[in-house]
Amino acid sequence: MQTGRTLATGPGFTVGVVTCTDDHAGWSPVESTRAHAVVLPRRGLFRRMVDGVGVDLDPTVGYLSVPAAEERFAHPHGGDVCTALSVSAALWRSVAGDRRSRSAIYVDGRLDLAHRRLLRAASGFDRDYRLVESLVALLGLVASRSSAAPVPAAGLGSAADRLLVARARAAIAADDPAARGLLPLAGFLSASPYRLSRVFSREMGVSLTHYRNRVRVGRALDRLSGGDTDGARLASDLGFADQAHLCRTIRTHVGHTPTEVRMLLTH
Repeated sequence: MQTGRTLATGPGFTVGVVTCTDDHAGWSPVESTRAHAVVLPRRGLFRRMVDGVGVDLDPTVGYLSVPAAEERFAHPHGGDVCTALSVSAALWRSVAGDRRSRSAIYVDGRLDLAHRRLLRAASGFDRDYRLVESLVALLGLVASRSSAAPVPAAGLGSAADRLLVARARAAIAADDPAARGLLPLAGFLSASPYRLSRVFSREMGVSLTHYRNRVRVGRALDRLSGGDTDGARLASDLGFADQAHLCRTIRTHVGHTPTEVRMLLTH
């Protein structure tokens, strides 16, 4: 079952939240949209198929729908929550121009932060400026990411490769003890470290090390947006060597220090 809630609307756009409680593993009937839509998962894991290619979606991978695209969805892992942006063709073109857009989008740290800032702005009062400014900034990042290398790497990997990457992502997302290092993760997945590292980088466009840090940064953003100010405890809880390591990693991924991130997300 799917439910939707509108957070904000404006000229040529709608910002909403979609919650799905489906647990069916099979593919849904074909769906399509009449507008450009950007969907960024916030919790959970589900699958989307377009042009015959299935992609696993979670907070690190979202997608862009274009008008008349034929999509199918599966929810083999239970429920999920997503931010859904509906954008008019004119607004999308004003941001993205005529660049060719791809369907799946790798949600890096900067896009994750822009997503959170948009949600913050949607809950405020200054919707004519602050909300629109946050929306345009996010759409600019989406346009840039969607015109880059596709996720997954179209036509390069086998079904076995995509399954291996999906299992690795699931283990990292679940903070499985085996995901604390490449060697134990490879053993857990019954793959050689070389194959796992090579396939993951090709399919996702980033290394396993970078991806694991991206997931940890997402958890740090959750804590910082809640007002957490204890950097040493945060670093320890998330498995960083120390507070300095945490600060360097967050700044690398989102372009801001933890203090700056907390200010952006709480004020």
